Amino acid sequence: MTTAAVVGVAAGALGGLFGVGGGLVIVPGLVSVAGMDRRLAHGTSLAATLPIATASLFTYLAHGNVDWPVALFLAVGAIVGAVVGTQLLRVVPKRLLTIIFVATVLATATRLFLGTDATGRDDLTAWVALLLVVIGFLTGTLAGLLGIGGGVIMVPAMIVLLGEAPVVAKGTSVAVIVPTAIMGTIRNRRHANADIRIAAVVGMFGVVSAVIGGTVADRLSPQVSNVMFAALLLFVAATQILSLRSAPTAPAPRPSETSNESATGSDAGSASETTE
Repeated sequence: MTTAAVVGVAAGALGGLFGVGGGLVIVPGLVSVAGMDRRLAHGTSLAATLPIATASLFTYLAHGNVDWPVALFLAVGAIVGAVVGTQLLRVVPKRLLTIIFVATVLATATRLFLGTDATGRDDLTAWVALLLVVIGFLTGTLAGLLGIGGGVIMVPAMIVLLGEAPVVAKGTSVAVIVPTAIMGTIRNRRHANADIRIAAVVGMFGVVSAVIGGTVADRLSPQVSNVMFAALLLFVAATQILSLRSAPTAPAPRPSETSNESATGSDAGSASETTE
C-alpha cells in the first residue's frame, strides 16, 4: 500500500500540473515496483485516474480555466474512440502507430519549445468542431493502444491548433478525461481488468497533490508552461521508443515446424481468435 500511496502522490501532481491522467506514473509504478500484471495495471491506472482528474477539474474550474464547448466535442470523440478504437486496432500494426505517434509528439514538442501565440481561441466553426471530435477519437484510440494518457495528445492540440491558452487547455483536458475514465473503468471492471482497492488508494493520495498541481499551473506563465509540457512530451517519446526496442521478436520457424504449417494453420488461427 505504501507503493500505491507514493505512486498516487506523484500521479496527482503530474495530472494537476499538466492536465493529464497520470498513467505515465501509475502504470510503470504498479508494474515495476508493485509487480502487477501490465494488463491489470492499465485498468487499475484508469480507475485511479478518475478521482485524480476530478480533483484537478474542480481546481481548474475554480480558476475559470475550462473551455466547456471544446471539452464537449473532444469528449464525444474520446468516448467513441474508447469503444470503437480497440476493434479498429486489430488490423493496424502497433509498431507503425507507435512510430507515427512518436514523430507527432516530437514535432509538437519542438513547436512548443519555439513558442506559440496561444492567447485564446476564435469562435468554433463546424469544421473546428469536427476536428475536435477527430482529435478526441484519436486520443481514445491511442490511449487504449499505447497506455498513454489522453492529455498528452489533447493539450498540445488545443494550444497549437486552436490557440488555446495553456492553462485552459489543461483544464479542458481533465474535463474530457473524467467521462473517458468512467467509461473505461466500467468496461475494465466487467472484464476483471482493474483492482479497485489499489486504485482507490492511488486515487485518494493523488487528490491532494492534484489540487496543488492545478493551483501551480494557474500561476505559471504560458512560456514556462509550454516548455515544461514540451519536456513531458520528450519523456513520453523516449518511453515509447524504449518500448519499441524492448518489444519481443517472434523467432524464425524451424524446418520441422514449417513442414507441418499447412496442416495446423487453420487450427492455430481458430485458437488465436478464441484467445483474443
